[in-house]
Amino acid sequence: MTDKKKIITVLEKSDEYTHQPDEATNYNESMYLNGFDFDQNIGGWFRLGNRVNEGYAEMSVCLYLPGGRVGFMYGRPKIESNDEMRAGGLHIEVVEPFEHLRVTYEGNVVVLDEPAQMANPRAAFKENPHEPCTVSLDVHGISPMYGGRPVYEDGTEIDTGPAEKSFAKAHYEQHTRVSGTITVGEEALSLDGLGLRDKSWGPRYWQAISSYRWLPMVFDDGFAMMLSLIGDDPATMRRSGMVLEDDTYYKIVDCTVESDYDDQYHQTAMRCWAKSETGQEYEITGNVLSLIPLRNRRKTPDGEELFTRITEAMTEFSCVHSGVEKRGLGMTEYLDQIVDGVPVGPDVHR
Repeated sequence: MTDKKKIITVLEKSDEYTHQPDEATNYNESMYLNGFDFDQNIGGWFRLGNRVNEGYAEMSVCLYLPGGRVGFMYGRPKIESNDEMRAGGLHIEVVEPFEHLRVTYEGNVVVLDEPAQMANPRAAFKENPHEPCTVSLDVHGISPMYGGRPVYEDGTEIDTGPAEKSFAKAHYEQHTRVSGTITVGEEALSLDGLGLRDKSWGPRYWQAISSYRWLPMVFDDGFAMMLSLIGDDPATMRRSGMVLEDDTYYKIVDCTVESDYDDQYHQTAMRCWAKSETGQEYEITGNVLSLIPLRNRRKTPDGEELFTRITEAMTEFSCVHSGVEKRGLGMTEYLDQIVDGVPVGPDVHR
C-alpha cells in the first residue's frame, strides 16, 4: 500500500508573468479582470487567453454601459509566442506582481441596446453599430492572493489527466480596486470601483466542464466573496469559494445557488447561501442588471459538434453582514454545455 502524497498550493510572484507552455495543443494562459462602479452601475470585464500552440489568442472586451447597453468585442488574433498578454488591441500589463496591473484597449466594440442579440453573434455584429473604443484602467489588489498551482509536497507535478479533459492546472484570484477611463465613440466614462481578477494556465477546453456557476462579488474594500459550483449533478458537484473579511480570505466549505431564468434560459435573479470555514453563514440575493450570452463551439476529431454557452451578467448583490444590509456588484458567469438546445445546468428547470 502506497501512502498518499500531501498536496500543497504554490504561488510565486513570477506566476504573474507568462509561463513556458505545456506541450499540449490546447495550452491556454489566461488573464481576466472585472471592475464595477457602484455609483453609476457601469463596469466591464476583459480577458486574454493565449493559445500559442494553436497560434492564436482569445481576446474579449465586455463593457456594461449606462442604460443596460453592452459594448462587446471578441477576436482570435494570431500570436507567435507566449511572451506577453497582448493581442487584438488588448494589453494586460503586470506593473507590480500581486499589487498592480494595468489594462489598456484600443479598437472597436459593437454597441448592443439589446445584449441578448449576441445569442446570434453573426447577426448581432452585422445589425448593430460599431464604435471606436479606448480603455485605460489601473487595477490594485485589496486582498491577499487566493489559489495557485497544486503540487505534491516534494514539488512534483500532479497528473491532471488527459489534456482534452482539462480546464486548467493552476488558478488564482484576487479582489481589486479598479479606476480609469473608458471611451466608446463620443461617450467618455470615468470608472472608480471594485472588482476581481484571476489568472490560470495549462491545457483548457471549454467543453471539459459540463456546467459551472461562478459568482465573484464585492461589497466594499473589506467585504467580498466568490462562490463556485462546478458540475451538473447536485449530489457530486464541487462547491467552493472564499470570503474576504478583515483582510483575510476564509474558504467557503459549502454553498448553494438557486436561480430564476427567462424563456431563453438566461439567469435573471438568484438566491445564494454560503458557509465559511469559520462556521459563518451568509445569505445573498442577486439581481441581474445586464447580461450578454456568449458561446464556444468545437468539433471533436470524430466530427461531433460541441456547443458551450457562457452567460456573462453584471449583477447587483445584497447581503446582511454584521447586522447591516450591504449592496454589492459583481458577475454571475454561468457556463453550460447545450444539449438539444437546453443548458445542462442542475438548476435549470426543463
